Amino acid sequence: MAETERYTEIREETATRIDEIFGQNVFNDNVMRQRLPKKTYRELRHVIDEGRSLDPVTADVIAHAMKEWAIEKGATHFTHWFQPLTGITAEKHDAFISHEDDEGRVMTEFSGRELVKGEADASSFPSGGTRSTFEARGYTTWDCSSPAFIKESGCGKILCIPTAFNSYTGDALDKKTPLLRSMDALSEQALRIVRLFGDNEAKRVNTSVGPEQEYFLIDEKLYKLRPDLMYSGRTLFGAPAPRGQEMEDHYYGVIRERVGEFMKDLNTELWKLGVTAKTQHNEVAPAQHELAPIYETANIAVDHNQLVMETMKRVAVHHGMRCLLHEKPYAGVNGSGKHNNWSLSTDKGVNLLDPGETPNQNVQFLLVLSCIIKAVDVHADLLRQSAADVGNDHRLGANEAPPAIMSVFLGEQLEDVVEQLITTGEATSVKQGEMLRTGASTIPDVEMDATDRNRTSPFAFTGNKFEFRSVGSADSIAAANTVLNAIVAEAFSDAANELEQASDFQMAVHDLIKKNLTEHQRIIFNGDGYSEAWLKEAQRRGLPNIPSMIEAAPALTTDKSISLFEKFGIFTKTELQTREEVVYETYAKTIHVEAVTMAEMASNQIIPACVKYATELAASVRELSGVGVDASTEKILLSDVTCRIEDMKRALDKLCADVQKSADTSDERSKAFFYKDTIIPDMASLRKPADELELIVDKRLWPFPTYGELMFEV
Repeated sequence: MAETERYTEIREETATRIDEIFGQNVFNDNVMRQRLPKKTYRELRHVIDEGRSLDPVTADVIAHAMKEWAIEKGATHFTHWFQPLTGITAEKHDAFISHEDDEGRVMTEFSGRELVKGEADASSFPSGGTRSTFEARGYTTWDCSSPAFIKESGCGKILCIPTAFNSYTGDALDKKTPLLRSMDALSEQALRIVRLFGDNEAKRVNTSVGPEQEYFLIDEKLYKLRPDLMYSGRTLFGAPAPRGQEMEDHYYGVIRERVGEFMKDLNTELWKLGVTAKTQHNEVAPAQHELAPIYETANIAVDHNQLVMETMKRVAVHHGMRCLLHEKPYAGVNGSGKHNNWSLSTDKGVNLLDPGETPNQNVQFLLVLSCIIKAVDVHADLLRQSAADVGNDHRLGANEAPPAIMSVFLGEQLEDVVEQLITTGEATSVKQGEMLRTGASTIPDVEMDATDRNRTSPFAFTGNKFEFRSVGSADSIAAANTVLNAIVAEAFSDAANELEQASDFQMAVHDLIKKNLTEHQRIIFNGDGYSEAWLKEAQRRGLPNIPSMIEAAPALTTDKSISLFEKFGIFTKTELQTREEVVYETYAKTIHVEAVTMAEMASNQIIPACVKYATELAASVRELSGVGVDASTEKILLSDVTCRIEDMKRALDKLCADVQKSADTSDERSKAFFYKDTIIPDMASLRKPADELELIVDKRLWPFPTYGELMFEV
């Protein structure tokens, strides 16, 4: 079936009810309950809910049922779907074919062993030097808490089994393994807290996550004319368009028909995969949009966000567009982030971050809140590092995203409660929301929230959750949630250690809340995080300001971080060192690709176009002067163009020479800093005259689409 026909069919499917298509390609709990023997289903639920081991016999029964279901759905292959340290997903497809019978008919088979364990080449993925080329073996192992699903693509229908990925030595080489470990650690320590307050029924505390995904769309024909977009995901050259986002008319504006058709098909594909895509709207910049799901358990939310990004890219192609997930595809306009909404709930449905109507009297909430504030203050550097990637260096700290300085926004209501607790040890009052009165007789008065929101805060309390706004749009949310879980687990552990030994619990818990808030109040900031005044105030408070990805990397291997992660079995020291090394490798390789792409575009496209324009100008000067016509304007233009071409050539030569020098640096950290301190300034020097020339050179000669075309021709 042609792709256009398949997507026409999908659009027709959306006329059906959402609940009829939602999860139809997922081997979810409902499907397992129907297809598995009752005993097998109960065993699997025990494994998922209580962390028990899965015995081989049970695994075989599950594998057979999963295979039969997948084949009925049209699947021909299966894959262990995992998330290596590249930040994207990986998969190797194996057909269900086993062998031929005596009559030459093919047999289909899928064993419990194939379900639970697979093998991948561990030396071909980032490993921070822990795996040499000759040390290839790695294992993928089934994460049965995240349901298997069928992905439809040009390959057909593939049964995808979410897995972890570890090397032959047992080191985690993926994003999922540490996340699952952190979830266990946080649950164990959070249960100690709720037990102190009389909850003896909860068996687990889950972290729930809802990542808001921002993205840009671009016409595919224009995309293919931009080598920088194709190779690096962002524009490396480009003068500002006559109009950007200054009119403030794109945000929440009417969605264009073409974009709407893309969103419609995207939703359908995601719903079939069990992704709870709920909200869609235009974002601030032209051609920028957002999709937000409903909250899910952290590891499923991580898996689903990877599926969201993959599906966005795939569906965009079928609509003659490309989806840009880079944090800063266009200079001078709003970049893209991924707000990570994070909360804690028991398996009985009690949200530990729900303050209730009287948060000043909700002692359990205040203890949890004080522990989180402590965690963010103690490990601000680590939290900052968890949101660090190359693209995010262009975004964090600009007037569109949270600053690189970590702080906590509580809002007026909670800030007032905190101040009372710090100053007097007791909060006797709480601010309440007022009524919003519009003054229009036909519009009813509505009750306002007790506090405003703050879009400049990197870690903001928003009613019954925290919103970690620093994560980049192209990045996996696994690292951010692993760190959040770990640092809060430590704070809970410290609190439980103290309170479990207290002779007077009520007095001890009030004293501990006051202590946490008093010692860590410096991290609380409700003001404008974009202001220069905050930079100075944060420095006065002693808060770390870490501007770049590679400057944040050492936070992974401080004694403090190693102690934290090893205490809860989330990372070993080796695994942390691996990740720091991967940061340096990734940074240097990414900037290298950008630098080489810039050099190629400058030498093969921009300079030749500008020289041709200069040649035409020189010919005009000669022609006009020859007939006695004043050619002063043409001479000025020719001088401007010539000077900028010379500036470009000098900058290009320096960039190329410095890129060559980088090859002499074998140490990955030194190489990364060479790219940051030398190559990136070289790139800026090359871009400046090129962007100025774009505004001068005849448009018919300019070699690739401009910002105006890229953002408005969608």
